[in-house]
Amino acid sequence: MSFDKEKMLQLCNDWSKNTLMETLEIEYIDAGEDFLKAKMPVNPRVHQPMGLLHGGASVALAESVGSAASLMFINPEKQEVRGIEISANHLRSKREGFVYCTAKIIHQGRSIHLWEIRITDENDKLVSLCKMSNMVLPRR
Repeated sequence: MSFDKEKMLQLCNDWSKNTLMETLEIEYIDAGEDFLKAKMPVNPRVHQPMGLLHGGASVALAESVGSAASLMFINPEKQEVRGIEISANHLRSKREGFVYCTAKIIHQGRSIHLWEIRITDENDKLVSLCKMSNMVLPRR
């Protein structure tokens, strides 16, 4: 079975409707056989009181992309994904513009997926580096 980039992006963007991802204006913009990429605007809606990108918004972005990325390796009609751990190191601040989030698979097991998730700015400078584990469960 060949990878269908447009179908994957459509699935992720459709599943985001009426969720936190829509509230944060996360848009999935690129995908490959081992990665998924999204963008999120940085504006007062995702700022902390000092006018900078809130670390929680960055983690919400990372977890959203990491969870959606696991959809590439499961059958959504028979299985579902649960994030079970995420860690984040925030390395650079951001006041405005966009951040870009790319999840790349590190380990693809039958029941556990491990992702490296990089959040960068428009100049590809690293803003946050995250690691996320997902559990694959049978759909009930």
